Amino acid sequence: MDATLAFPLLVGLIGVALFFDFLNGLHDAANSIATIVSTRVLRPQYAVLWAAFFNFIAFLFFGLHVAETLGTGIISADVVDPRVVFSALMGAIAWNLLTWAFGIPSSSSHALVGGLVGAGVAKAGGGAIVWTGLAKTTAAIVLSPATGFILALMLVLAVSWIFVRSTPFAVDRTFRIMQFISASLYSLGHGGNDAQKTMGIIAVLLYSQGMLGPDFYVPFWVVISCQLVLALGTLFGGWRIVHTMGSKITRLNPMQGFCAETGGAITLFAATWLGIPVSTTHTITGAIIGVGAARRVSAVRWGIAGNIVVAWIITIPITAAISALCYVATGLFV
Repeated sequence: MDATLAFPLLVGLIGVALFFDFLNGLHDAANSIATIVSTRVLRPQYAVLWAAFFNFIAFLFFGLHVAETLGTGIISADVVDPRVVFSALMGAIAWNLLTWAFGIPSSSSHALVGGLVGAGVAKAGGGAIVWTGLAKTTAAIVLSPATGFILALMLVLAVSWIFVRSTPFAVDRTFRIMQFISASLYSLGHGGNDAQKTMGIIAVLLYSQGMLGPDFYVPFWVVISCQLVLALGTLFGGWRIVHTMGSKITRLNPMQGFCAETGGAITLFAATWLGIPVSTTHTITGAIIGVGAARRVSAVRWGIAGNIVVAWIITIPITAAISALCYVATGLFV
């Protein structure tokens, strides 16, 4: 392919990747704002502004370990070409749009991982997969919600003990203020982990085209672009999913919202520093279930929670299949 054709194709693929990043913010806005909206601490229009700001500045606080994992740790970098990237993104975007339409809080992160696996295997077979990176990512499907659940549950118990002598009014007033801090931290964790996934895709695409030299890295313009587009997606909000996350799973008060967001934020911070591309959706859902279960087991609508878990399990296989089909289909035209 000559340069005059390659450059427009490259720009187009970067545009598709940024569109996925925007959908990621749109789809996952609920992760950052569902609790603070459902507790009525912030109105939705102010909550998305708050979350989008912290989504954008997250690059100031984290390294780029997650971007490196997505770029070279799921499928081999030498397998990646424009067709693989396009097919992976199409699988992830299709799943995001479908789950957004039905209000299902699925994982944009694992949709992208599934897309990479499906397109990579369609091109080069099982040898394309970096099994250590894929194992680390799939293990997080279980570990991130479990960690969020345990931390949020422990926080509720600890806070309940600390404020046992306080009046309900005093507790409510205190945690209406504290929720601004916890929501900020969770939005930082969201921006730090999720934007890096698109950074990794764009960077490995540039690397595969010889535009980064001999060593893989993430250019600064890619970092800023991905953080900005994710924040813009968050501004538009995913209101269907906000309703599911904020009220259908369990009812929350400000203290419980604080515990859910703080437990989720700790989980995301640790995963981002370790370079693990976790699902912010899985993490906050586990935390919300944890605070509901701390009140009483029946406070959680387990049927809805079960439907969400089913969506988590099928995300990678379905997006892998869609992306593999897309890779085969594009071969008919390329």
